[in-house]
Amino acid sequence: MSSTLELPAATPQGAPAPAAQSGQRRNVPRVLSIAGSDPSGGAGVQADLKSIAAHGGYGMAAITALTAQNTRGVRGVHVPPAAFLTRQLDALSEDISIDAVKIGMLGDVAVIEAVRAWLEKVRPGVVVLDPVMVATSGDRLLQESAEAALRELLPLAHLITPNLAELAMLVGGNVQESWEGALEQGRELSSATGATVLVKGGHLAGDECPDALVNTAGTPGQDVVVVPGKRVATLNSHGTGCSLSSAMATVQVRLGDWEAALREVKPWLSGALEASESLEVGTGNGPVHHFHHLQPEPAEGSFAARLWAEAEEHLEAIYSLAFIRDLASGDLAEKQFGYYLAQDAIYLNGYSRVLARTSALAPTEAEQLFWARSAAQCLEVESELHRSWLSTRTVEPQLGPVTKSYVDHLVAASASGSYAVLAAAVLPCFWLYAEVGKTLHAQFVAAGEPAGHPYAEWLRTYADEDFAAATRRAVAIVDSAGRTAPAHEKDAMATAFRQSCRLEVEFFDAPRLHS
Repeated sequence: MSSTLELPAATPQGAPAPAAQSGQRRNVPRVLSIAGSDPSGGAGVQADLKSIAAHGGYGMAAITALTAQNTRGVRGVHVPPAAFLTRQLDALSEDISIDAVKIGMLGDVAVIEAVRAWLEKVRPGVVVLDPVMVATSGDRLLQESAEAALRELLPLAHLITPNLAELAMLVGGNVQESWEGALEQGRELSSATGATVLVKGGHLAGDECPDALVNTAGTPGQDVVVVPGKRVATLNSHGTGCSLSSAMATVQVRLGDWEAALREVKPWLSGALEASESLEVGTGNGPVHHFHHLQPEPAEGSFAARLWAEAEEHLEAIYSLAFIRDLASGDLAEKQFGYYLAQDAIYLNGYSRVLARTSALAPTEAEQLFWARSAAQCLEVESELHRSWLSTRTVEPQLGPVTKSYVDHLVAASASGSYAVLAAAVLPCFWLYAEVGKTLHAQFVAAGEPAGHPYAEWLRTYADEDFAAATRRAVAIVDSAGRTAPAHEKDAMATAFRQSCRLEVEFFDAPRLHS
Protein backbone atom coordinates (compact mmCIF):
# COMPACT_ATOMS: atom_id res chain seq x y z
CA MET A 1 0.00 0.00 0.00
CA SER A 2 3.05 2.29 -0.01
CA SER A 3 6.22 2.78 -1.99
CA THR A 4 9.70 4.03 -1.22
CA LEU A 5 10.91 7.09 -3.16
CA GLU A 6 14.22 8.91 -3.29
CA LEU A 7 15.10 11.53 -0.69
CA PRO A 8 14.33 15.14 -1.65
CA ALA A 9 17.16 17.35 -2.77
CA ALA A 10 18.52 20.05 -0.49
CA THR A 11 16.28 23.11 -0.19
CA PRO A 12 17.68 26.31 -1.75
CA GLN A 13 18.11 29.14 0.73
CA GLY A 14 14.87 31.09 1.13
CA ALA A 15 12.71 28.50 -0.66
CA PRO A 16 9.86 26.65 1.09
CA ALA A 17 10.98 23.49 2.89
CA PRO A 18 9.56 20.46 1.07
CA ALA A 19 7.45 17.85 2.78
CA ALA A 20 8.77 14.32 2.97
CA GLN A 21 7.99 12.26 -0.09
CA SER A 22 5.51 9.40 0.11
CA GLY A 23 7.02 6.30 1.70
CA GLN A 24 10.19 8.06 2.92
CA ARG A 25 11.24 6.68 6.30
CA ARG A 26 12.66 8.60 9.23
CA ASN A 27 13.73 7.56 12.72
CA VAL A 28 12.18 10.74 14.18
CA PRO A 29 9.17 11.61 12.02
CA ARG A 30 8.20 15.29 11.89
CA VAL A 31 4.43 15.22 12.11
CA LEU A 32 2.03 18.15 11.85
CA SER A 33 -1.42 18.00 13.43
CA ILE A 34 -4.01 20.27 11.83
CA ALA A 35 -6.87 20.05 14.29
CA GLY A 36 -8.90 21.65 17.03
CA SER A 37 -7.81 22.22 20.59
CA ASP A 38 -9.22 20.32 23.57
CA PRO A 39 -8.53 22.15 26.86
CA SER A 40 -9.06 18.90 28.82
CA GLY A 41 -6.10 17.38 26.97
CA GLY A 42 -7.80 14.18 25.89
CA ALA A 43 -8.56 14.85 22.22
CA GLY A 44 -7.63 17.21 19.39
CA VAL A 45 -4.10 18.51 19.01
CA GLN A 46 -3.32 17.72 22.65
CA ALA A 47 -4.02 14.03 22.06
CA ASP A 48 -2.24 14.17 18.69
CA LEU A 49 0.95 15.59 20.18
CA LYS A 50 0.98 12.96 22.93
CA SER A 51 0.35 10.20 20.41
CA ILE A 52 3.08 11.45 18.06
CA ALA A 53 5.56 11.66 20.94
CA ALA A 54 4.56 8.22 22.21
CA HIS A 55 5.64 6.79 18.84
CA GLY A 56 8.94 8.63 18.66
CA GLY A 57 7.86 11.55 16.47
CA TYR A 58 8.34 15.30 16.70
CA GLY A 59 4.88 16.87 16.87
CA MET A 60 3.72 20.24 15.58
CA ALA A 61 0.24 21.77 15.59
CA ALA A 62 -1.78 24.26 13.58
CA ILE A 63 -4.98 25.11 15.44
CA THR A 64 -8.21 25.08 13.44
CA ALA A 65 -10.66 25.63 16.28
CA LEU A 66 -10.89 26.33 19.98
CA THR A 67 -13.35 24.28 22.00
CA ALA A 68 -14.79 24.60 25.47
CA GLN A 69 -15.06 20.99 26.56
CA ASN A 70 -14.22 18.46 29.22
CA THR A 71 -14.72 14.72 29.67
CA ARG A 72 -18.50 15.23 29.87
CA GLY A 73 -19.01 17.01 26.57
CA VAL A 74 -18.48 20.03 24.31
CA ARG A 75 -19.85 23.34 25.53
CA GLY A 76 -18.75 25.59 22.73
CA VAL A 77 -16.63 25.91 19.58
CA HIS A 78 -14.81 29.01 18.32
CA VAL A 79 -13.30 28.92 14.81
CA PRO A 80 -10.58 31.55 14.27
CA PRO A 81 -10.34 33.21 10.82
CA ALA A 82 -9.19 30.80 8.12
CA ALA A 83 -6.62 33.34 6.97
CA PHE A 84 -4.82 32.97 10.28
CA LEU A 85 -4.76 29.17 9.86
CA THR A 86 -3.11 29.71 6.48
CA ARG A 87 -0.47 31.88 8.17
CA GLN A 88 0.21 29.07 10.67
CA LEU A 89 0.58 26.49 7.91
CA ASP A 90 2.77 28.67 5.71
CA ALA A 91 5.02 29.58 8.63
CA LEU A 92 5.63 25.90 9.34
CA SER A 93 6.16 24.63 5.80
CA GLU A 94 8.48 27.52 4.84
CA ASP A 95 10.87 26.48 7.61
CA ILE A 96 10.36 22.82 8.51
CA SER A 97 10.32 19.68 6.38
CA ILE A 98 7.06 17.97 7.29
CA ASP A 99 7.09 14.18 6.96
CA ALA A 100 3.43 13.59 7.72
CA VAL A 101 0.23 15.51 8.30
CA LYS A 102 -2.69 14.43 10.42
CA ILE A 103 -5.90 16.37 9.81
CA GLY A 104 -8.63 16.40 12.42
CA MET A 105 -11.39 18.87 13.27
CA LEU A 106 -11.82 21.53 10.57
CA GLY A 107 -15.06 23.26 11.57
CA ASP A 108 -16.30 25.20 8.53
CA VAL A 109 -15.96 25.62 4.76
CA ALA A 110 -13.37 28.40 4.92
CA VAL A 111 -11.06 26.33 7.12
CA ILE A 112 -11.42 23.28 4.86
CA GLU A 113 -10.61 25.35 1.78
CA ALA A 114 -7.55 26.84 3.49
CA VAL A 115 -6.25 23.36 4.35
CA ARG A 116 -6.99 22.10 0.86
CA ALA A 117 -5.09 24.99 -0.78
CA TRP A 118 -2.09 24.37 1.48
CA LEU A 119 -2.07 20.61 0.82
CA GLU A 120 -2.20 21.16 -2.95
CA LYS A 121 0.77 23.52 -2.68
CA VAL A 122 2.96 21.55 -0.24
CA ARG A 123 1.93 17.95 -1.12
CA PRO A 124 3.00 16.21 2.12
CA GLY A 125 4.26 12.66 1.68
CA VAL A 126 1.86 11.18 4.24
CA VAL A 127 -1.59 12.63 4.87
CA VAL A 128 -3.95 11.00 7.36
CA LEU A 129 -7.40 12.54 7.50
CA ASP A 130 -9.61 11.85 10.48
CA PRO A 131 -12.96 13.32 9.34
CA VAL A 132 -14.00 14.70 12.70
CA MET A 133 -17.73 15.24 12.34
CA VAL A 134 -19.25 13.75 15.50
CA ALA A 135 -17.53 13.47 18.90
CA THR A 136 -17.66 10.25 20.97
CA SER A 137 -20.03 12.15 23.28
CA GLY A 138 -22.41 12.63 20.32
CA ASP A 139 -21.70 16.35 19.88
CA ARG A 140 -21.56 17.53 16.28
CA LEU A 141 -18.16 19.07 15.48
CA LEU A 142 -18.60 19.95 11.78
CA GLN A 143 -21.20 22.31 10.35
CA GLU A 144 -23.58 20.54 7.99
CA SER A 145 -22.80 23.14 5.31
CA ALA A 146 -19.16 22.03 5.37
CA GLU A 147 -19.77 18.34 4.61
CA ALA A 148 -19.55 18.78 0.83
CA ALA A 149 -16.27 20.69 1.16
CA LEU A 150 -14.89 17.92 3.36
CA ARG A 151 -15.74 15.28 0.77
CA GLU A 152 -13.76 17.26 -1.83
CA LEU A 153 -10.78 17.26 0.54
CA LEU A 154 -10.74 13.47 0.97
CA PRO A 155 -8.90 12.62 -2.30
CA LEU A 156 -5.85 14.52 -1.01
CA ALA A 157 -5.48 12.05 1.85
CA HIS A 158 -3.54 8.80 1.78
CA LEU A 159 -5.44 7.31 4.75
CA ILE A 160 -8.94 8.19 5.98
CA THR A 161 -9.95 7.11 9.49
CA PRO A 162 -13.68 7.69 10.11
CA ASN A 163 -15.72 6.17 12.90
CA LEU A 164 -18.82 4.27 11.79
CA ALA A 165 -21.13 7.29 12.09
CA GLU A 166 -18.74 9.44 10.03
CA LEU A 167 -18.23 6.66 7.48
CA ALA A 168 -21.97 6.45 6.94
CA MET A 169 -22.25 10.25 6.56
CA LEU A 170 -19.42 10.34 4.01
CA VAL A 171 -21.00 7.69 1.77
CA GLY A 172 -24.56 8.90 2.32
CA GLY A 173 -25.75 5.70 3.98
CA ASN A 174 -27.03 4.39 7.28
CA VAL A 175 -24.75 3.69 10.21
CA GLN A 176 -23.79 0.02 9.94
CA GLU A 177 -24.31 -2.42 12.78
CA SER A 178 -22.42 -5.29 11.16
CA TRP A 179 -18.75 -5.66 10.34
CA GLU A 180 -19.42 -6.71 6.75
CA GLY A 181 -21.67 -3.70 6.25
CA ALA A 182 -18.96 -1.39 7.58
CA LEU A 183 -16.37 -2.96 5.26
CA GLU A 184 -18.67 -2.44 2.29
CA GLN A 185 -19.00 1.25 3.13
CA GLY A 186 -15.21 1.38 3.49
CA ARG A 187 -14.84 -0.02 -0.04
CA GLU A 188 -17.31 2.58 -1.29
CA LEU A 189 -15.38 5.44 0.29
CA SER A 190 -12.04 4.09 -0.93
CA SER A 191 -13.36 3.80 -4.49
CA ALA A 192 -14.72 7.34 -4.38
CA THR A 193 -11.53 8.92 -3.01
CA GLY A 194 -8.66 6.68 -4.14
CA ALA A 195 -7.43 6.64 -0.55
CA THR A 196 -6.94 3.77 1.86
CA VAL A 197 -9.74 3.70 4.43
CA LEU A 198 -9.27 2.49 7.99
CA VAL A 199 -12.57 0.90 9.00
CA LYS A 200 -12.83 0.74 12.79
CA GLY A 201 -14.97 -1.74 14.69
CA GLY A 202 -14.91 0.10 18.01
CA HIS A 203 -18.56 1.13 17.85
CA LEU A 204 -19.88 -2.33 16.95
CA ALA A 205 -21.53 -4.56 19.54
CA GLY A 206 -19.77 -7.59 20.98
CA ASP A 207 -16.44 -8.53 22.52
CA GLU A 208 -14.50 -8.38 19.25
CA CYS A 209 -13.02 -5.09 18.08
CA PRO A 210 -11.43 -5.54 14.63
CA ASP A 211 -9.95 -2.83 12.41
CA ALA A 212 -9.38 -3.11 8.68
CA LEU A 213 -7.44 -1.31 5.96
CA VAL A 214 -9.50 -1.07 2.78
CA ASN A 215 -7.83 -0.10 -0.50
CA THR A 216 -9.85 -0.79 -3.65
CA ALA A 217 -6.86 0.21 -5.78
CA GLY A 218 -4.95 -2.81 -4.47
CA THR A 219 -4.86 -6.37 -5.73
CA PRO A 220 -8.39 -7.66 -6.47
CA GLY A 221 -9.53 -9.97 -3.69
CA GLN A 222 -6.86 -8.59 -1.39
CA ASP A 223 -8.25 -5.10 -0.91
CA VAL A 224 -9.04 -5.64 2.78
CA VAL A 225 -6.51 -6.36 5.54
CA VAL A 226 -8.21 -7.14 8.85
CA VAL A 227 -6.36 -6.82 12.16
CA PRO A 228 -8.42 -8.52 14.88
CA GLY A 229 -8.61 -7.34 18.45
CA LYS A 230 -10.58 -7.62 21.68
CA ARG A 231 -12.78 -4.87 23.06
CA VAL A 232 -11.40 -3.13 26.14
CA ALA A 233 -14.09 -2.65 28.79
CA THR A 234 -13.69 1.00 29.76
CA LEU A 235 -15.62 4.25 29.67
CA ASN A 236 -12.43 6.17 28.93
CA SER A 237 -12.40 6.45 25.14
CA HIS A 238 -12.13 10.25 24.80
CA GLY A 239 -9.82 11.05 21.91
CA THR A 240 -9.26 7.50 20.66
CA GLY A 241 -9.88 8.52 17.04
CA CYS A 242 -7.45 11.42 17.29
CA SER A 243 -4.83 9.27 18.99
CA LEU A 244 -5.15 6.43 16.47
CA SER A 245 -4.91 8.61 13.38
CA SER A 246 -1.91 10.63 14.58
CA ALA A 247 -0.14 7.44 15.64
CA MET A 248 -0.77 5.92 12.20
CA ALA A 249 0.72 9.01 10.52
CA THR A 250 3.83 8.83 12.71
CA VAL A 251 4.47 5.10 12.39
CA GLN A 252 3.79 5.14 8.62
CA VAL A 253 6.73 7.53 8.17
CA ARG A 254 8.95 5.19 10.17
CA LEU A 255 7.82 1.88 8.64
CA GLY A 256 6.51 2.89 5.21
CA ASP A 257 3.64 0.38 5.28
CA TRP A 258 0.06 0.89 6.44
CA GLU A 259 -0.51 -2.68 7.55
CA ALA A 260 2.71 -2.76 9.56
CA ALA A 261 1.76 0.59 11.07
CA LEU A 262 -1.68 -0.66 12.13
CA ARG A 263 -0.24 -3.84 13.64
CA GLU A 264 2.04 -1.67 15.79
CA VAL A 265 -0.50 1.01 16.68
CA LYS A 266 -3.51 -1.18 17.52
CA PRO A 267 -1.92 -3.02 20.51
CA TRP A 268 -0.57 0.30 21.76
CA LEU A 269 -4.04 1.85 21.70
CA SER A 270 -5.52 -1.19 23.45
CA GLY A 271 -2.94 -0.78 26.18
CA ALA A 272 -3.71 2.93 26.38
CA LEU A 273 -7.38 2.11 26.92
CA GLU A 274 -6.58 -0.56 29.52
CA ALA A 275 -4.36 1.83 31.49
CA SER A 276 -6.74 4.79 31.20
CA GLU A 277 -8.25 4.46 34.67
CA SER A 278 -4.87 5.03 36.27
CA LEU A 279 -4.96 8.65 35.00
CA GLU A 280 -8.07 9.53 37.05
CA VAL A 281 -8.94 12.45 34.76
CA GLY A 282 -12.49 13.77 34.80
CA THR A 283 -15.84 12.32 35.77
CA GLY A 284 -17.12 11.51 32.27
CA ASN A 285 -15.62 9.86 29.20
CA GLY A 286 -11.97 10.10 30.22
CA PRO A 287 -8.80 10.12 28.09
CA VAL A 288 -6.56 7.19 27.19
CA HIS A 289 -3.08 6.76 28.68
CA HIS A 290 -0.80 7.61 25.75
CA PHE A 291 2.42 6.83 27.62
CA HIS A 292 1.37 3.61 29.34
CA HIS A 293 4.15 1.70 27.58
CA LEU A 294 6.80 4.01 29.02
CA GLN A 295 5.88 3.41 32.65
CA PRO A 296 8.62 1.85 34.82
CA GLU A 297 8.56 -1.93 34.61
CA PRO A 298 7.21 -3.52 37.79
CA ALA A 299 9.88 -4.78 40.17
CA GLU A 300 11.20 -8.29 39.66
CA GLY A 301 9.12 -10.75 41.65
CA SER A 302 6.08 -8.45 41.89
CA PHE A 303 3.81 -10.59 39.73
CA ALA A 304 5.00 -13.77 41.43
CA ALA A 305 4.07 -12.13 44.74
CA ARG A 306 0.56 -11.54 43.40
CA LEU A 307 0.26 -15.20 42.44
CA TRP A 308 1.67 -16.36 45.76
CA ALA A 309 -1.02 -14.37 47.56
CA GLU A 310 -3.52 -16.36 45.49
CA ALA A 311 -1.77 -19.65 46.33
CA GLU A 312 -1.44 -19.31 50.09
CA GLU A 313 -5.04 -20.17 50.96
CA HIS A 314 -4.89 -23.23 48.71
CA LEU A 315 -1.61 -24.30 50.29
CA GLU A 316 -3.17 -24.08 53.74
CA ALA A 317 -6.09 -26.14 52.46
CA ILE A 318 -3.66 -28.82 51.28
CA TYR A 319 -1.93 -28.96 54.67
CA SER A 320 -5.30 -29.45 56.38
CA LEU A 321 -6.15 -32.52 54.27
CA ALA A 322 -6.24 -35.92 56.00
CA PHE A 323 -4.28 -37.40 53.07
CA ILE A 324 -1.33 -35.05 53.68
CA ARG A 325 -1.37 -35.49 57.46
CA ASP A 326 -1.50 -39.26 57.17
CA LEU A 327 1.19 -39.31 54.48
CA ALA A 328 3.52 -37.34 56.77
CA SER A 329 2.85 -39.56 59.79
CA GLY A 330 2.94 -42.83 57.87
CA ASP A 331 -0.68 -43.68 58.79
CA LEU A 332 -2.00 -43.32 55.24
CA ALA A 333 -3.78 -46.41 53.97
CA GLU A 334 -1.85 -48.05 51.15
CA LYS A 335 -5.01 -48.17 49.05
CA GLN A 336 -5.28 -44.39 49.14
CA PHE A 337 -1.61 -43.99 48.34
CA GLY A 338 -1.93 -46.40 45.43
CA TYR A 339 -4.88 -44.48 44.03
CA TYR A 340 -2.90 -41.25 44.34
CA LEU A 341 0.06 -42.77 42.46
CA ALA A 342 -2.13 -44.16 39.71
CA GLN A 343 -3.81 -40.82 39.16
CA ASP A 344 -0.44 -39.07 39.32
CA ALA A 345 0.86 -41.27 36.52
CA ILE A 346 -2.16 -40.51 34.36
CA TYR A 347 -1.91 -36.80 35.17
CA LEU A 348 1.81 -36.61 34.39
CA ASN A 349 1.21 -38.08 30.96
CA GLY A 350 -1.25 -35.29 30.12
CA TYR A 351 0.85 -32.68 31.92
CA SER A 352 3.90 -33.56 29.84
CA ARG A 353 1.90 -32.89 26.66
CA VAL A 354 0.82 -29.50 27.96
CA LEU A 355 4.42 -28.66 28.89
CA ALA A 356 5.44 -29.54 25.34
CA ARG A 357 2.83 -27.07 24.10
CA THR A 358 4.22 -24.48 26.53
CA SER A 359 7.64 -25.07 25.00
CA ALA A 360 6.24 -24.54 21.50
CA LEU A 361 4.75 -21.17 22.50
CA ALA A 362 7.76 -19.94 24.47
CA PRO A 363 9.33 -16.75 23.03
CA THR A 364 12.98 -17.60 23.75
CA GLU A 365 15.15 -20.63 23.11
CA ALA A 366 16.08 -20.85 26.81
CA GLU A 367 12.43 -21.05 27.85
CA GLN A 368 11.65 -23.52 25.06
CA LEU A 369 14.42 -25.81 26.36
CA PHE A 370 13.27 -25.48 29.97
CA TRP A 371 9.68 -26.50 29.26
CA ALA A 372 10.76 -29.28 26.87
CA ARG A 373 13.09 -30.77 29.48
CA SER A 374 10.33 -30.52 32.08
CA ALA A 375 7.99 -32.41 29.73
CA ALA A 376 10.58 -35.16 29.29
CA GLN A 377 11.12 -35.33 33.05
CA CYS A 378 7.38 -35.84 33.59
CA LEU A 379 7.40 -38.84 31.28
CA GLU A 380 10.43 -40.25 33.08
CA VAL A 381 8.72 -39.87 36.45
CA GLU A 382 5.59 -41.54 35.09
CA SER A 383 7.66 -44.48 33.84
CA GLU A 384 9.40 -44.77 37.19
CA LEU A 385 6.05 -44.79 39.01
CA HIS A 386 4.85 -47.69 36.92
CA ARG A 387 8.15 -49.55 37.24
CA SER A 388 8.78 -49.15 40.98
CA TRP A 389 5.39 -48.72 42.62
CA LEU A 390 2.42 -49.39 40.40
CA SER A 391 3.73 -52.62 38.85
CA THR A 392 3.89 -54.30 42.29
CA ARG A 393 0.52 -53.10 43.57
CA THR A 394 -3.09 -53.63 42.59
CA VAL A 395 -4.48 -50.19 41.75
CA GLU A 396 -7.25 -48.92 39.55
CA PRO A 397 -5.85 -47.44 36.31
CA GLN A 398 -9.06 -45.60 35.37
CA LEU A 399 -8.97 -41.85 34.87
CA GLY A 400 -10.43 -40.18 37.97
CA PRO A 401 -12.82 -37.20 37.75
CA VAL A 402 -10.44 -34.75 39.43
CA THR A 403 -7.54 -35.85 37.24
CA LYS A 404 -9.71 -35.38 34.17
CA SER A 405 -10.80 -31.91 35.31
CA TYR A 406 -7.21 -30.87 35.95
CA VAL A 407 -5.90 -32.09 32.60
CA ASP A 408 -8.91 -30.60 30.79
CA HIS A 409 -8.21 -27.24 32.44
CA LEU A 410 -4.58 -27.31 31.30
CA VAL A 411 -5.52 -28.35 27.77
CA ALA A 412 -8.01 -25.46 27.62
CA ALA A 413 -5.28 -23.07 28.73
CA SER A 414 -2.99 -24.44 26.02
CA ALA A 415 -5.71 -23.84 23.43
CA SER A 416 -5.97 -20.17 24.41
CA GLY A 417 -2.86 -19.40 22.37
CA SER A 418 -1.41 -17.26 25.16
CA TYR A 419 2.01 -18.38 26.35
CA ALA A 420 1.74 -16.31 29.53
CA VAL A 421 -1.64 -17.76 30.51
CA LEU A 422 -0.49 -21.33 29.83
CA ALA A 423 2.72 -20.85 31.82
CA ALA A 424 0.67 -19.56 34.75
CA ALA A 425 -1.67 -22.56 34.50
CA VAL A 426 1.15 -25.14 34.69
CA LEU A 427 3.00 -23.34 37.48
CA PRO A 428 1.10 -24.68 40.56
CA CYS A 429 2.15 -28.25 39.77
CA PHE A 430 5.71 -27.01 40.24
CA TRP A 431 5.20 -24.47 43.00
CA LEU A 432 2.60 -26.00 45.32
CA TYR A 433 4.03 -29.50 44.91
CA ALA A 434 7.51 -28.19 45.78
CA GLU A 435 6.26 -26.30 48.83
CA VAL A 436 4.23 -29.24 50.13
CA GLY A 437 7.14 -31.61 49.51
CA LYS A 438 9.61 -29.33 51.28
CA THR A 439 7.34 -29.08 54.32
CA LEU A 440 6.66 -32.84 54.51
CA HIS A 441 10.33 -33.71 54.12
CA ALA A 442 11.28 -31.22 56.82
CA GLN A 443 8.75 -32.80 59.19
CA PHE A 444 10.09 -36.26 58.36
CA VAL A 445 13.67 -35.18 59.10
CA ALA A 446 12.63 -33.37 62.30
CA ALA A 447 11.00 -36.60 63.48
CA GLY A 448 14.35 -38.38 63.07
CA GLU A 449 13.44 -40.15 59.84
CA PRO A 450 11.70 -42.93 61.76
CA ALA A 451 12.51 -46.46 60.69
CA GLY A 452 9.65 -48.41 59.25
CA HIS A 453 7.89 -45.35 57.87
CA PRO A 454 6.07 -46.86 54.86
CA TYR A 455 6.51 -43.76 52.74
CA ALA A 456 10.04 -42.79 53.76
CA GLU A 457 11.47 -43.31 50.28
CA TRP A 458 8.71 -41.18 48.78
CA LEU A 459 9.23 -38.36 51.30
CA ARG A 460 12.96 -38.31 50.61
CA THR A 461 12.32 -37.62 46.93
CA TYR A 462 10.85 -34.28 47.98
CA ALA A 463 14.34 -33.09 48.89
CA ASP A 464 15.45 -33.24 45.26
CA GLU A 465 17.38 -30.02 44.55
CA ASP A 466 16.96 -30.36 40.78
CA PHE A 467 13.18 -30.10 41.14
CA ALA A 468 13.56 -27.15 43.54
CA ALA A 469 15.76 -25.39 40.97
CA ALA A 470 13.27 -26.13 38.20
CA THR A 471 10.50 -24.67 40.35
CA ARG A 472 12.47 -21.47 40.92
CA ARG A 473 13.04 -21.21 37.17
CA ALA A 474 9.33 -21.73 36.41
CA VAL A 475 8.35 -19.05 38.94
CA ALA A 476 10.85 -16.60 37.42
CA ILE A 477 9.55 -17.24 33.88
CA VAL A 478 5.93 -16.66 34.87
CA ASP A 479 6.88 -13.59 36.89
CA SER A 480 8.67 -12.07 33.90
CA ALA A 481 5.76 -12.83 31.57
CA GLY A 482 3.27 -11.35 34.02
CA ARG A 483 5.21 -8.16 34.65
CA THR A 484 5.30 -7.31 30.94
CA ALA A 485 1.76 -8.49 30.10
CA PRO A 486 -1.12 -6.05 29.55
CA ALA A 487 -3.70 -5.79 32.34
CA HIS A 488 -6.25 -8.13 30.77
CA GLU A 489 -3.62 -10.85 30.28
CA LYS A 490 -2.36 -10.44 33.85
CA ASP A 491 -5.91 -11.09 35.04
CA ALA A 492 -6.23 -14.11 32.74
CA MET A 493 -2.94 -15.48 34.08
CA ALA A 494 -4.10 -15.07 37.67
CA THR A 495 -7.40 -16.80 36.87
CA ALA A 496 -5.67 -19.78 35.23
CA PHE A 497 -3.19 -20.03 38.12
CA ARG A 498 -5.96 -19.87 40.73
CA GLN A 499 -7.94 -22.61 39.00
CA SER A 500 -4.87 -24.88 38.91
CA CYS A 501 -4.27 -24.23 42.62
CA ARG A 502 -7.85 -25.26 43.40
CA LEU A 503 -7.40 -28.43 41.38
CA GLU A 504 -4.14 -29.20 43.21
CA VAL A 505 -6.13 -29.22 46.46
CA GLU A 506 -8.77 -31.49 44.98
CA PHE A 507 -6.10 -33.79 43.53
CA PHE A 508 -4.58 -34.40 46.99
CA ASP A 509 -8.03 -34.93 48.47
CA ALA A 510 -9.26 -37.31 45.72
CA PRO A 511 -7.86 -40.52 47.35
CA ARG A 512 -9.99 -39.93 50.45
CA LEU A 513 -13.11 -39.39 48.38
CA HIS A 514 -12.35 -42.49 46.31
CA SER A 515 -11.76 -44.84 49.26
